[in-house]
Order: sequence, then C-alpha cells, then structure tokens
Amino acid sequence: MSAPSELPRIISVDDHVIEPAHLFETWLPAKYRDRGPKPLTAGIGELEYVGGKYRITTDPDGPLTDWWEYEGGLFPYKRIIAAVGFSRDEMTLEGITREQMRRGCWDPKARIQDMEANHVEASLCFPTFPRFCGQTFAEAKDLEVGLACVRAYNDWMAEEWCGDSGGRLIPLCLIPLWDVELAVKEIHRNAARGVRAVTFSEIPTYLGLPSIHSGCWDPFFAACEATGTVVCMHIGSSSQMPAASPDAPPAVQASLSFNNAMASMMDFLFSGVLVRFPQLKLAYAEGQMGWIPYALERADDVWREHRAWGGVRDLIPEPPSTYYYRQIFCCFFRDKHGVASLETVGVDNATFETDYPHVDSTWPHTKQVAAEHVAGLSPETTYKILRGNAIRMLGLDFDK
Repeated sequence: MSAPSELPRIISVDDHVIEPAHLFETWLPAKYRDRGPKPLTAGIGELEYVGGKYRITTDPDGPLTDWWEYEGGLFPYKRIIAAVGFSRDEMTLEGITREQMRRGCWDPKARIQDMEANHVEASLCFPTFPRFCGQTFAEAKDLEVGLACVRAYNDWMAEEWCGDSGGRLIPLCLIPLWDVELAVKEIHRNAARGVRAVTFSEIPTYLGLPSIHSGCWDPFFAACEATGTVVCMHIGSSSQMPAASPDAPPAVQASLSFNNAMASMMDFLFSGVLVRFPQLKLAYAEGQMGWIPYALERADDVWREHRAWGGVRDLIPEPPSTYYYRQIFCCFFRDKHGVASLETVGVDNATFETDYPHVDSTWPHTKQVAAEHVAGLSPETTYKILRGNAIRMLGLDFDK
C-alpha cells in the first residue's frame, strides 16, 4: 500500500534554537544580571574539534563572532550550528554572528515562516548556549545564579519563544541538574503552564552526576511521570561524543554519534526505572533508529541467558524490549535502514525530525526527504511516524 500523494505535515521532535542576545537581560531577575550570561560580538581565532571536544581561542583581528560570556568563560556560536542557508562546503567550524545566520535560527516568527517552507507544522527545540541539557549552568561556580539562569531560560522558552506560536513551537525546558529536589520543583512549575517536555542527559555520570541506577533520580522520574513530562535526551547531552581515537577527524564522531543513544537506552532498559515508573516516557533525539532492532535482540538475549549473574534477575521481570515498546521513542531524519526495519523498531515508537538549523538539517528539503523514506508505507504508518506518534508522545492538541 503506497503512501498518500500529499504527506501529512511533519511534527519535528528535534530542532534547535539559537538564543537571542536579549534573553538574560530580559528574563533574568535584575539582582543576578551582573553575574549572569552577557552577549558580546568579538573576533574568533582558532577553532578545532578534537576527540569530541572543541578547542577555541579568541583573536581581536579574527572574524566577528557572537559569543556569550559567563563566569569568565566564552561560548561562541559556530556556523555548523546555524548552518541553514549555507552550502555544504560552507558549513564549517567558523564563528558566526546572528546577523549572518538565517533569522529563523533565533526569531520565532521567522522560524515559523521557515517551518511553513519546510512542510513542518510544529517543532520542539533543544538549547544551544546552555548546551543540550543545561550543562552550562550545572557547571557554574555560583549555583544560585545558575538556578536563576535555568528558570530564566525556561520562562523565555515558554513565554517568548513558544508563547505566540499557537502551539507550533513546543516548549522544551531545563532542570537544575545538580539538585534533584529543585529539578522536581521546576518540572511542576513548568507543567503548570503546559510544558510537557524536559531535556536530560543521556549519560549523567559523564557529567559527574549520579547514575540512573543509583535511585537518586527517582523523584525526578516520578515528577515527570505524574505530569506527563517527556524526558528528552539528545546525542551529546553527556558532553561527550564517541571517539575511536583522540586524533580522529570529526567525521568519526559524527558517524558514531548514535552510540550514546544506544548506551543510554541499555542503561534504562536494565535499570529498573521503566519498571518502577510504567507511565514514564523517554525520547531519544538525533540518534537515528537503524541500530535499535539488534540492540533490542541483544538486550532480550542477555536477559534470557545471563540475567542471574548479570544482576537483573530480580530487577527486570520482563524482556527489556517490553519496556522499549511501551515507553521509549526514537527519531530519525536520514535512516532508510531503520525504515526498512520499522516493524521491529516499532511503528508506534518512531518519530521524525528536521534538525533545523544544524549542519545535518534537511531544511528546506524535508518534504522530499520524508517522502523518500516513507515511500511504500501505508498511509496509517506514514501518519504515525511523521506526526501521530509525536502528538501522542507530547500530548499535543493537533488533530483533535
């Protein structure tokens, strides 16, 4: 059965926002502004990506770049994270200013115009300067100001970035990663104004935080379950990308990026978290999905053959794949192998993304890319993976 001639409008569960220069001046309480993040425009020097980490220097005579200054550190915006509108050969590690970016990177009205041109109805956006799950503020020396920054970002996200979009921009909020009780309060504060998604680290121990096996995060998971808040985990939200060799070119990390999502999913499947919180929903962003069938096969084999000595005999009562199909969502944008394995990946578990405005983004050709991937799928399955599963996952009001 062929896909319909007119594709359903897409709901993208993984896009990104470049924070406007006024964010903290507007949304951070006045008493913290002197110690909070400040925007500046200055020259950039050498910028390299080595072993999964950026190395950056400044240069007064270098190309102008927009930065954030926070607690003495500098965070530059790079062309690869605001790449839409550039050719593939122009998508480099060079610095960039907001004026050089496509306006939809940081302006919500312009973003919706770019979504219109890209067959996208709604979009969930991960942060940039705070990093994918708010690591920037978790690493702060002054955690009082860090907490204020988390709340300011969330207020801006919910009230300004998403506020006038008619639901087309879907709020995704941060938590103070360093304090679970404060994280629980922030989940409830945002849920009260309709936020149903929070960004979290794929592997918290890489950030020096407790593991999900420790039980430390259980109050956070309970709050997410109680409020219907989806726990969204982007590749790189552990501040590490897989690297085979320390001197490997960045292409190696880019090719291996799904490994973080796979490791995180195994952690959750064998942690007991999904057993204790059966209504909790997890969503993996930018990890693609072609690897999932074998990962589930291996997890179930380990559970059957090795659960006694493997430490999960009394912890995981059913095959791990049971909890994946019940509670975990994946997403993709270029993964024909995953689509060919969709019955095992899960027709109710797969969602779609455009990754705007990153170097991987399918903008402005997302409709064509999506059509190529769903060719041959039924209209019902096409609807699910392009929008229906995202609507169900996030509790959206579309199509009601």
